[in-house]
Amino acid sequence: MSREVALAARPQGEPMESDFELRESAPTEPRDGEVLVRNVFVSVDPYMRGRMTGVRTYVPGFEVGDVIDGGAVGRVVASRHDGFAEGDWVSSQLGWREEGIAAGDRLRKLDPLLAPPSTALGVLGMTGFTAWVGLTLIGEAKEGETVYVSGAAGAVGSVAVQIAKLRGLNVIGSAGSPAKVEWLESLGVEAFDYRETAAKDALAGGIDLYFDNVGGEQLEAALSALRPFGRVIACGAISRYNDERAESGPRNLGFVVTKRLRIQGFIVTDHFDRFGDFGDEVGAWVRDGKLTHRETIVDGLENAPAAFAGLFHGDNTGKMLVRVGPDES
Repeated sequence: MSREVALAARPQGEPMESDFELRESAPTEPRDGEVLVRNVFVSVDPYMRGRMTGVRTYVPGFEVGDVIDGGAVGRVVASRHDGFAEGDWVSSQLGWREEGIAAGDRLRKLDPLLAPPSTALGVLGMTGFTAWVGLTLIGEAKEGETVYVSGAAGAVGSVAVQIAKLRGLNVIGSAGSPAKVEWLESLGVEAFDYRETAAKDALAGGIDLYFDNVGGEQLEAALSALRPFGRVIACGAISRYNDERAESGPRNLGFVVTKRLRIQGFIVTDHFDRFGDFGDEVGAWVRDGKLTHRETIVDGLENAPAAFAGLFHGDNTGKMLVRVGPDES
């Protein structure tokens, strides 16, 4: 039998372990064109919280009883697709389960010799791609500018600050602990602990660009700090995802007009045609050691709900992953 995690109830406020169900499923065999994959790592991501409301946004919501699907990396157990063989490493959207069947054309084969397979969920996967798209295509970041990245020690933020540094920007980043601040400083980031220092004080010198992963008070502080014709890359707003009622927006939206600011949101899947460009640039930096990454790994599929909840408390440095099977690479 294989285990999987399903949504048991719609979370009210912060997600709790009782909102999820760990259950067993009977193994099945792949049909023509399909592949059976045994997961090794599964991803927990903030966007999943919105799907748990059941409301469709840019992806369908989860129904109660649904397995939590999302990014995963694993090994092929059996294949009826010409492009995959037993033992191949693949990335998929199989989500929070130990084993699953996927159509071969929905899988991406990985070369474990180029980088640890887990990086396909982080720095060399959707996480890193999100940071690259935000800075490159949405923010149009330019050498010499000053960018502020909130949640800078998180999965997307920690890649964004390094890409910005490599492109010659001045980088300010916020994080939620002294240890995270120390790590960011080691990367050349002007970092501050938002629990100890108000963002408005840390940004008093002004910024040209804001990479927003947090929303709320951080967005308000950035709007005040942005110089005329500044830009906001609206990537996420994790500080608001567990709100049980809508909060008032930033009180200083008038700056959008008076400073001629541009605020643009984006969905990274709209830009898949640029994934090769991202892989060429960021992959080279990772291979050369110019761009580093950290992973926070929680062991055991049964701990996926706790790992997910930990995202909202800043338990992760870099990408949060759950290891559900042995890594035999």
